[in-house]
Amino acid sequence: MTTRVKKYAKYFLTGVLFLAGPAPSTPARAEEVLTGIDVLEVNGFQELKGKRVGLITNHTGLDRSLRPTALVLAQAEGVQLKALFSPEHGFKGLVEDAAVSTDSLKLPDGKVIPIFSLYGSTQTPTNEMLSGLDALVFDVQDVGARFYTYPTTMALAMEAAARRNLDFVVLDRPNPINGEAVSGPILEDGIRHFTAYFPVSVRHGMTVGELARLHNITAKLGARLLVVPLRGWRREMWFDQTGLPWTKPSPNMPDLDAAALYPGIGCFEATNVSVGRGTPIPFRWVGAPWMKAKSVLKRLKAAQLPGFEFEEASFTPDKSVFQGELSRGVRIRITDREKARPLHLFAVLVCALRDLHPMEFGVRFDEMARMVGTGRFRQLYEAGARAKDVIMLFDAEASAFRSRRAPFLLY
Repeated sequence: MTTRVKKYAKYFLTGVLFLAGPAPSTPARAEEVLTGIDVLEVNGFQELKGKRVGLITNHTGLDRSLRPTALVLAQAEGVQLKALFSPEHGFKGLVEDAAVSTDSLKLPDGKVIPIFSLYGSTQTPTNEMLSGLDALVFDVQDVGARFYTYPTTMALAMEAAARRNLDFVVLDRPNPINGEAVSGPILEDGIRHFTAYFPVSVRHGMTVGELARLHNITAKLGARLLVVPLRGWRREMWFDQTGLPWTKPSPNMPDLDAAALYPGIGCFEATNVSVGRGTPIPFRWVGAPWMKAKSVLKRLKAAQLPGFEFEEASFTPDKSVFQGELSRGVRIRITDREKARPLHLFAVLVCALRDLHPMEFGVRFDEMARMVGTGRFRQLYEAGARAKDVIMLFDAEASAFRSRRAPFLLY
């Protein structure tokens, strides 16, 4: 890497690149995996030669040398980078809740590239944004849960590209929580939202490139889709087995354990408990000022969920739910990530909170339907169903989804 590139990469990544955090719950052997941008470089950018390109990316769009994809394409011979687009959390991945404003990026050669936000009031690229482009390229790291918004941004952009007959190129990246495990209901017809866009299970086990293939067919887009595939990645791989650096995909996703728990603990964002935002361990703790932590802990231990261990812990979140309030709760550790089932944990914990805190604990059911993907959860919950009944609901469609996703898999 040249001195100038190093200097630029450092500027671009200031405050947003984080190598792997706490040690993973299972020892891992790193292997050589090339992401889509790495493969594109190896191919000499043939897929984009002569094209005027718009790039959807953020701080996670890096090649193996930690060069931002924006810089790589800007310096690629025969490729004209004309516009940049950012998903939720912005181009540098630092914005938490508010809509991200339009900005621009100044390249080392002085060229200025506009950055358009695809979050907030404008979630789909407009005709004006796409004017003068031949292709849209997507390079953003997902976390593997259906309600994470980056793939929705990809889908909406692909729809816009199809309407304008533009090429849509996905630079594929690993599913960080592996591509084998599948759990949770398939999204029901009639539930549609920015956080509920794909007809897939909550934990879908697909890469963004595979999700793009699925969406192009199931939504009948007819998009001119090209997925630049990974090299060296296998479905059973977790992120720490790829040899790639962990760049936290969003402000509250600091490490792989948080991502592994997210498909289950993330569902609690449709309730009135804290999931650890504003604490050192987001998505690895659930708490509230009114929570009877000892009683909740007893219920969790009695469930004998494989792959987890639990302990009482209190935090005072410095932002988000219960900001500034001392909250008692339960800390979650993954002891065996191959056996751990985060949605099973959610089922046990949500039923425990319902039973132990009938007056304090609340669920926003419309939002919860978008998280878990079905309105049947509310029926079971309000009927006082046991956790095992909720788990049966969550597991019932896993086999069906494995069959449904099979034609779209690349690895």
